[in-house]
This record gives sequence, structure tokens and C-alpha cells, in this order.
Amino acid sequence: MNMIRRYRRNPIAIGVAILVLIGLLFSALWIMIPPPPKKIEIATGFPTGLYYHFGERLKQELAKESVELKVRSTGGTLDNLKLLSDPKSKVDFALIQGGVADVAHYPHLVSIAGMFYEPMWVWYRPSSFAQEKGELSVLSQLKGKRVSIGNIGSGTLVLSNALLHEGGLEKSDFHAEMLNPEKALEQFKRGELDVVMLVSAAEAPLLQEFYKVPGIRLMSFDQAEAYSRRLPYLARVNVPRGLLSIEHDLPSRDITVLAPTATLVGHDDMSPALVTLLLSNTYDILKTYSHLQKAHQFPSGENLDFPLQADAEIYLNDGPSFLHRHLPFWTAVWVGRFVKIVIPLLVILIPVFTYVPAIKNFALRLKLSRVYEELKAVEKNASNLNMEIENYQKIADIERRVDNIKVSALDAKELYDLKGHVANVRVRLNLYSAANQTPAMFKNDE
Repeated sequence: MNMIRRYRRNPIAIGVAILVLIGLLFSALWIMIPPPPKKIEIATGFPTGLYYHFGERLKQELAKESVELKVRSTGGTLDNLKLLSDPKSKVDFALIQGGVADVAHYPHLVSIAGMFYEPMWVWYRPSSFAQEKGELSVLSQLKGKRVSIGNIGSGTLVLSNALLHEGGLEKSDFHAEMLNPEKALEQFKRGELDVVMLVSAAEAPLLQEFYKVPGIRLMSFDQAEAYSRRLPYLARVNVPRGLLSIEHDLPSRDITVLAPTATLVGHDDMSPALVTLLLSNTYDILKTYSHLQKAHQFPSGENLDFPLQADAEIYLNDGPSFLHRHLPFWTAVWVGRFVKIVIPLLVILIPVFTYVPAIKNFALRLKLSRVYEELKAVEKNASNLNMEIENYQKIADIERRVDNIKVSALDAKELYDLKGHVANVRVRLNLYSAANQTPAMFKNDE
């Protein structure tokens, strides 16, 4: 007991205790609510496409918040899905083309947000459609033509097959070439292809290479409304004349295209703070991707294949949290994590603290009641001459122990009441002793 009192008055011991308490709190914080990682990886697409370009832009923005993003070049959406669903790949996020994934096969993936439209551009040579007066307006006109429908692993290939199937075309009806965009462009320039189908955002660097190919046009989907109703993940998008390139007058007339949405997808156990960081940085990036979408249309939580992550839904509806609006990212992360631990602890500890005085009072009363039991026994035997010496020894022991009891100011009354009762019992012993002429050595107060 004395050792505990000495430690309680020792500033060094108090400091060590506080540091230990803080260490335990932060250990619990680290285990129960891990911090967001500072190194993440995203699967994108070909280096000439907008997926990769978007990843590089995001990398620059995240670096400002001390988060390192590795951008992995891939063959496209199908490759991205394989990487994202493979724990050994170390890929945390990926850009996925809408309508490609069979969601039932990927139960642990969620959408963070739709990022931008990426239409299906169908480039064609008017000379290949002489019988149609140089116009390609429905996909059934592709019979017998040489058509690049996208490389294996790409979203272009998946969407091309879906559109051609809806149009009633089989691969035996035309000459299908499964080429990546770069190879398709080279063969197109050499006149080895009649049509190139390409899924790409309007801002993609690759798309600009097609502007330089002479004598080609962009198809306008006359059946766009029908396709969008049969394939709900497709949006019907109007492209005004010259929107892609005023210099090259592309398209040379107003056209209608079909566009899935490029979606940022991740694992369902991702850090909520990381979701906030990604979304807050995509807003600035997407301001430059404004050719086809309306202002503030993206990032969006609509028309997504995978379910929208809960924290992303809150962010898209309400914006960033109070902490992230007013504090630097990592400060907000640590404050938020601390609050998530402290508030539940307070909910538990505050009711407990309200019972502490009652428990303390009960413990004191229990201690005093034991003394009263002993005092009661001494008083009962006060008149017994054979126990006179023993009674004086017991009352002296009781007095000594009572003097060593320490109580707070609020409990002082109970202690002094006990001391008064002990004194009354000693007076009674003295009276019996005087009546029976007990030796003086046993009558002194000890």
C-alpha cells in the first residue's frame, strides 16, 4: 500500500503510466481500425488509352497526399478483372468497362464510382460501303467486311460481340480480327481493314491518332435507342459535329453513339479513408474529361455493374466528411480513427464511472462493518472479568487500525462516527475495569 502511494506521488511514474496508456490506446486503434495503406496499385489498360492516362493523373494527385500509386498497364477490362480478383496480383483497384463483368462471379468487388463515358466508336471507310452510298448506320451492314472487334482481354471485344449479337450477326458473317488498338490502327492505315470498333473515352490520346487517317468516318448508330433499352448499361450519347476535333471536323456531322461507363472498382474490405481520398482527387481530374458528359456528372453512382461501396455512396450524396473538409488528409484520418475508438470507449466507461463512487462507498462500508463486528464482540464481553485483558488488547488493535484508515473528505463522517463508537466502547471497558479494580496498566489509552 505504501509503495502504491509513493508511485502515485512520483511524476516519473505518472508519466510512464500515461505513456503506457497512450501506447495501449494506439495499439487498439491500429488493430481495430487499420490505417489506409500508403502504397496501392491500379490496373488500367494500354499506355495509349485513357484508362492508363487517368491512372497516371491519379498517381500525381495521390503523391501530394504521400500515397504512392503504381499504375499497371494491361490488355483491358477482362485482364483488370482477373488481376483484381487474384489476391496474389497485389492490385487494389481497377478501371472496369460497364457491361463486361458477370457480377455474380466477383462477389467481393464493389464500385467506388463511375468515372467517365467511353463510347463505342465505329470507324469505317466510306468506299467499303459503296452500295449504301458510303454510309454505315446499322451493324447488319458489316456482312462480308473486314472488321477489328478488339483484342482478347479488352472491353472492346466484349461490347463488340454484344452489339453484333443483338444485330443478328455471327462471326461467320464477316471477317473478324481481334487486334489491339495500335495494330488495328496500322492495318486500317494500310487499307487492310474496312471497319475498326474501338471503346475509348473521347479524351483518350489513342483516339486522336485516328483523326489523321484520311478518308474515314465515324458511324452514327441509327438504332441507338433500341440498343440502350436492350443493354441497360449503355447510354445513348449525342456527339455534335466537330466535338472530337474542330481542326479535322470530326465527326463531320452530328452523330449518336453508345457508351458504357468506365468504373473504378475495388475490394469490399477497402479502407473508408482511401475511398474518400480517391473520390476527392478524381473530381479535379474529371473536370478535364468534359467532352461528352455534363458538368459535375461524374464521378457518379448511377448505372454501375457492381454494388456501390457504402462510404462512396455517402461521399457522392453528401460530399466529404467534416474532418476531411477542414483538415489535411492524414490528420483527418488519425482524428477520425481516434474518435471511432474513443466514442465507443466513452459509451462503455461513462456508465461505469457513475458507479465508481457507489462501489467505493460500498467497499468502505464493508471495511467499517468488519470493524463494527469486532467492536460489537468486545462490547458484548466487556463485563466478563475473565476476558478483561483480551478486551483491552482487542480495543487497542481496533484503535490502531481505525487510525490507519484513509478516506476522502466526503466519507470522513463515517470514519469519525466509527472512532466515536470505538471511544465509547473503551469508556465502557474502563468503567467495568474501575468497578472491579483492574490493574492500571490495562486502562491506559494506547
